[in-house]
Amino acid sequence: MVSLFLIFSGICNGQQASPSTDEPQPPNKRILGIIPNYRTFPTLTDYKPLTAEEKFKIAFNDSFDRGTFVLAAAFAGQGQLSKSDPSFGQGIEGYSHYLGAAYADLAIGDFMTEAIYPTILHQDPRYFRRGEGNGFARLGYAMGQIFWTHKDSGGTQFNYSEVVGNSTAVAISTAYYPEGRDWGSAASKLGVQIGVDMAGNVLKEFWPDLQRKLSRHHKEPDATN
Repeated sequence: MVSLFLIFSGICNGQQASPSTDEPQPPNKRILGIIPNYRTFPTLTDYKPLTAEEKFKIAFNDSFDRGTFVLAAAFAGQGQLSKSDPSFGQGIEGYSHYLGAAYADLAIGDFMTEAIYPTILHQDPRYFRRGEGNGFARLGYAMGQIFWTHKDSGGTQFNYSEVVGNSTAVAISTAYYPEGRDWGSAASKLGVQIGVDMAGNVLKEFWPDLQRKLSRHHKEPDATN
């Protein structure tokens, strides 16, 4: 983990990614072998909008990917350890409640932000990588796509799908979270969900760079033999 952080820091500290002259390749389906990565697109060149069916396919793939279940299991464990919802209880039964709620959060959020609202509002749910330039500029670009997105027509506008979609998901979650149904808790949960999506954008932007650097890092010992 420390080496991963150092590699990422090296990317941000002024190092530039080398633009590829090859045709854009589809991204790996998972980041770190866990985090679903179906809506990353390598470039805005020759932009083509998605159909409603394609938007729902992205949401479906993200929601039912094995990595989403792994993430839900991890969030459920964290929730049970911190007793974030005491009414769920402890033990296996309590964990099953946490797991179901955590998975519902992820799946509902995916469908709201990647399919339903993008279809209604004609917005593109994909993350378009910048892929080159100064690391900090790319970091700002990745974080900014949470609030500013592309329209199906090719222009840009405020990312209503992200903010309103996650707000809707939080509102729905009050049906299966017995506690924390006040405005303060809802605002906090919305902030967490947007923060998680923002972190996901950063990973999507830099993951190919990290992969290349990690690959070279692992090959270096072999070169000395």
